[in-house]
This record gives sequence, structure tokens and C-alpha cells, in this order.
Amino acid sequence: MLSLDKNYLHRLIESSPDIVVAVDREGVVIYYNDSARRILGYEPRQIIGQKVTHIYPSLDEARRVMKAMRETEAGRISNFETVFRDQENQDLPVAISGSIIYDEGHAEVGSIGFARDIRLMRRREQLATAGEIAVSLAHEINNPLESITNNLELLARDVESHLSGPERVIENERLESIRLGLKRVQAIVRRLDEMARTGQYVTRDYLKGKRMVDLACEVAPDEAPADRQPRAENEWPLSGMAVLVLDDDVSVVNSLADILRAERCVVYTATRPSAALGLIRNLRVDAVLSDVVMPEMDGYEFYLRVKEEFPNLPCVLMTAYYYDKDHIIKRSRLRGLEGAIFKKPVNPDKLRELFCSLRRKPAAPRPVASA
Repeated sequence: MLSLDKNYLHRLIESSPDIVVAVDREGVVIYYNDSARRILGYEPRQIIGQKVTHIYPSLDEARRVMKAMRETEAGRISNFETVFRDQENQDLPVAISGSIIYDEGHAEVGSIGFARDIRLMRRREQLATAGEIAVSLAHEINNPLESITNNLELLARDVESHLSGPERVIENERLESIRLGLKRVQAIVRRLDEMARTGQYVTRDYLKGKRMVDLACEVAPDEAPADRQPRAENEWPLSGMAVLVLDDDVSVVNSLADILRAERCVVYTATRPSAALGLIRNLRVDAVLSDVVMPEMDGYEFYLRVKEEFPNLPCVLMTAYYYDKDHIIKRSRLRGLEGAIFKKPVNPDKLRELFCSLRRKPAAPRPVASA
């Protein structure tokens, strides 16, 4: 059986990956292991014999650690977070587990601490927080972009119908400039979301000694749109289709409703799932366009409620996220979801195509009016 002699114990502590520092009752360093030398940068000869405050940023911080030890009945602390200061005068966050050392008469003779460098842990926490912020940012930005894009589309249609040819050229250039700006914002948000999820990004200098994450995105302008010719009566495939739009963002609801009304749809709107269910029960609705993240219930719960009462009513879920964050759309598809739209803002042409395909399906039965 291995004997735990003093030399073995010394080698064991010396090889510890943690910073190990022991002090006498006066706070003078009497032991300083190799990991302390490697992490803090001080040689043992520079520390041993010095006050332990030498490795703290202040006397108050050193006293805070000792106070925490003395406030426990056993004179011990575990994973107590504090700060050391290395030879380069840089603060180093650490988590100390240590104890006061007593002699046989229970008199305090010193203390020993095992300190773990927690910079990597802090970095991971920061990245996790940054990832959550990026996902939320993408959602919060894409919702107003939905409203801007839809209203821009309506404005473009109005401009084309009221201006002469030369005037349309000038105004279309201005509209295309706005579209290009929107595409750049979308590309930046998408890149931010991807970097947050993969943890991979590049940085660049923006001031001397300062760096920033590189979110620059090159966006090619669209080809110049051809003049739209007035549609014939038989070129309005959505005319008369009754659509319910549900989203807790009023600007999104209103702009999508205007886009669909411009296609001659009959549009009902709601900002809460309970209100949407009430409309479906009392009005003829041919299709539902619903957000995923909402109060009261999420898109999956809402979809199941609709399908339970109206099995033939087509439903489409849309989200401002760039991926199925909570697997809501995936779960809904497994239950028969007719369509899904990622990455708001919704492309108006694709939205029209989607509803055209839904209209070719059997119509939902009208609700039976109560006596």
C-alpha cells in the first residue's frame, strides 16, 4: 500500500492544476506551487516571504476572502469567487476552495487556498449569453422588418400605378435603394445568428488596440424590376379567399393584412390566439397564417387547437427566427402542418404562391351557427 509521506503529499500538491497558496497567521506566503507560478507569472522567490496581498488587487479583497473563511464554523470556503492580480498587472477571476489551519490547541496558524482559473468558464458563459442575445435580436429585428418590407411592397405598387414612365424610373431607383438597405440588415442579422449558434466568427480592428466582430456583408442589388402591367380579372387567384392573420406584433399583422387585401383577399386579424380561435368559430375562414412565438400559447399549441376543431382548415406557421428554435414547426409538420415560413420578413410573391397552393385544397367547412 502506498505510504502518504510528506514528500508524496508535497509532489501531489505541487502537480495540482490549481493555484495553491498557503500563508502563515500573519498572511505571509509560505507555499506557492508550480501552477501558481505558471498562471500568475511570479517566480516562487518573488512571492514566498511576501504578504499574500501581493497577489490580490487590493487589501480589501484579501480581507474579504479571509472574512468568508472565518464566518464558517469549520473555517472553510468552497468555490468562493474572487480576483487575483498577475505579474502583468491583469486581474484574474478565480474560484477558491480553502480553509484555515489550526494547531492542536485550535489556535489559528495559517490558511491554504486552492484557486481555479475561471476565465474559460466566464468566457463560455459570456458566449452563451451573447448567443441568447443574438437569437432574441434576430427575432426582434425581423418583426419590424416584416412591416417595413410589406409596406414598401404596397408603396411600390402605388407608385407604379400613379406615375408616368420617367417618374417611375426615378422612384424605383429610390425604392431599390431601400430594398438593398433592408437586404443588408437581414444579411447582418442572419450572420449574427449563425455566429452565435456555431461559435465561429472573425474580428477586425476598429481602433488602435481594439477589435470588433466583423459583420460586414456584401449584398448584390436585385435586377431592375420590369414595369408591372395591370392584371386582368382572371389573374387574381386569391380574390375572395378568407385569411386569418395571427401575430402578437400589431405592425406585422396590419402590414400582412394589407398585402393580402391587395391580392383581393378577405382578411381577418388577431393578436392573441384566443381571439383568433373565436374568429374561426364564427366566420368563414379559408386559411390561417400564424406566428410561432405568442402569448397564451405557442404556434404548435394553436395549430393543434385549430386542427382539433377544423381538421380541413389549412394552416401556415411563420417565425422571425432563422431556425426552428423550439422545434415547434417540426412538431407541427409531423401533425400535418400545411406550410411554414422562416426568416421574416415574408416575401410577398412567395406568400401569394403559398396561398394559391392552399386554395386548391378542399375548403374548410363553415362553422354551424348556434340556434
